[in-house]
Amino acid sequence: MKAVRVALLGCGTVGREVVRLLDEQADELAARVGAPVELVGIAVRRPHKHTDVPAHLLTTDVSGLVNRPDVDVVVEVIGGIDPVRGLLLDALKAGRGVVTANKALLAEDGATLAEAADASGADLYYEASVAGAIPLLRPLRESLAGDKITRVAGIVNGTTNYILSAMTAAGAGYREALDEATELGYAEADPTADVDGFDAQSKAAILASLAFHTRVTAADVYCEGISAVTAADIAAADAVGCTVKLLAICERVPGVDGPDSVSARVYPAMIPNTHPLASVDEAYNAVFVEAEAAGQLMFYGQGAGGAPTASAILGDLVAVARNRVGGGRGAKESLYASLPVQPMGETPTRYHISLEVDDRAGVLATIAGLFAQHRVSIATVRQDLAALDFVPGASTGRGARLVIVTHTAPDAALAATVTALGELDEVLGVDRVLRVENLGRPVSALGVA
Repeated sequence: MKAVRVALLGCGTVGREVVRLLDEQADELAARVGAPVELVGIAVRRPHKHTDVPAHLLTTDVSGLVNRPDVDVVVEVIGGIDPVRGLLLDALKAGRGVVTANKALLAEDGATLAEAADASGADLYYEASVAGAIPLLRPLRESLAGDKITRVAGIVNGTTNYILSAMTAAGAGYREALDEATELGYAEADPTADVDGFDAQSKAAILASLAFHTRVTAADVYCEGISAVTAADIAAADAVGCTVKLLAICERVPGVDGPDSVSARVYPAMIPNTHPLASVDEAYNAVFVEAEAAGQLMFYGQGAGGAPTASAILGDLVAVARNRVGGGRGAKESLYASLPVQPMGETPTRYHISLEVDDRAGVLATIAGLFAQHRVSIATVRQDLAALDFVPGASTGRGARLVIVTHTAPDAALAATVTALGELDEVLGVDRVLRVENLGRPVSALGVA
């Protein structure tokens, strides 16, 4: 059989593993595909630095490699938006299959790539863009195509999960845990994309698009990172039997008087220690998928790293190569639902609020009245037994600490309530505010179902 000829764009940590696996597993890949899979070129910026790959494959002419007439499949592991977008569009328009791990590009402008693929009949595969080696996107797109998915939620960024795990296990502060993650190679020199939630935001957009047959971009996903999480937040969660995780949550929200909508958000939240996601530590990823017929499914494994990501890329490459050999084509983009995206302010959520108040009669009634004014129901109130002595601003010189957990309410109402609390004379300070998620399970640790 005629070989399936592959061009590789980028040869960093992931790219080197792709080259290695293509070489070591050449015979098995040929047997699975039905034809040899031949690497014909690798585009890099500085060829002299890549002494561990065959020199005759290296080129700095990335556009020339993409547009070579003998190339069948383009594998992209460069990352970023431009010039990669133009390169992949060139490949797709020419009918070449594309395999990419580029979550940022897919979340920002996946629509343009999908439209180009549909127009030419080319394959566009991107399993490696979310959760590394974990087979997640293909089950959403194919295995669960006969079911109705209602929620996809989980931990999709290994760096932030390592940091929060270290803070939980050792009582470390955020900066100390970040330094440790950087030293061990879990965090980049510039960790902004991870710790500010942008990496998870892109992945959430991809997950929501596939799960709900609706085009969702990164701009549609509400995003908060973990840089404001403190050791005190971790301790507060532990006190009520919870742990803090950075969650990506994508939900199909039933419509009341209109169509369903899609909610997609990323933020740190408290989850009960009894939930399986609470035990996912270090740099691992785990995602729960809930569907009407299948129920709850959990996907767990290494969400990043050269070899795991390369594994997902080769899985896609085999699928694309098989289609080339057999004359078939993979699943096209599914957008039939086209559901509206629910604004974060309308999204139901719950808060865990810790605040210092003036230790005198009537304060609790005033605070409860403020919650009622904003139509937010209080689920539990806990007061620390020990009063805070010599608190500035307290009428008696003493303060007390209240911990309030709310029932579900629109996020905008909860945010307005927290703002109003800070303006009360009786409130000396709002210490900590964290969202609470039960992810379909009772939050028994907080005394609320």
